[in-house]
Amino acid sequence: MIEKAHEAYNNKDFETALELYTQLAQDGNSDAQTSLGYMYQTGQGTPKNDENAVKFYTLGAEAKQPYALFNLAILYMNGLCGVEHDQFKAHDLHMEAATREVPAAMYEVALMLERGLGCNQNFSEAAFWYEEGASRGHLESFNNLGALYKDGDGVPKDEARCFICFSRAAEGGLAQGLYNLGMLYDQGIGCEKNRDKALDLCRKAAYKGHQKAKDIIKGLQEDGKIVF
Repeated sequence: MIEKAHEAYNNKDFETALELYTQLAQDGNSDAQTSLGYMYQTGQGTPKNDENAVKFYTLGAEAKQPYALFNLAILYMNGLCGVEHDQFKAHDLHMEAATREVPAAMYEVALMLERGLGCNQNFSEAAFWYEEGASRGHLESFNNLGALYKDGDGVPKDEARCFICFSRAAEGGLAQGLYNLGMLYDQGIGCEKNRDKALDLCRKAAYKGHQKAKDIIKGLQEDGKIVF
């Protein structure tokens, strides 16, 4: 029945999905509990209900459902849905989700390790989890891993690896990745200096809303150095 529930949800038949997920959740199905929590959080097929969102995420998390762990971690990280802001709890939940193959959780736990949020700062551990996320195609993980290689934080400084990581993030269309790769071309880090390529990447980042890139493009336009 879980497949029918997922099919109904994917077809935007939220009323049917809610009914099926509710039945399954009552029977202890952790996948259904997780999906039901999300529907209550976002108000799909039902009015938003923070209490129910937390309730069903918690039930799913107790069964170690990966995305229940991840979604609950986001709530604690940001103090959403009425839960208390708790970075330590968020870190623990993200770590549980990361060990269960959730790429976004790998990124989040790495970011917390890099910044020392809810845990002791540890650049080498951060690099490990960014690597895990990147190996699963997570664009933000590629970008942040590239930044560690650029500065030599937690890993040996490696301009070639930095270039590869930023390139992968840029190829995926990540605005920060486009901007960072543009800066490498501008400075000739890990590649031959190429101002035209740098400008093109900066433009693409600006189109995607990257503020620093927008400021650079605006400044160049005002100085009459480029036109569109």
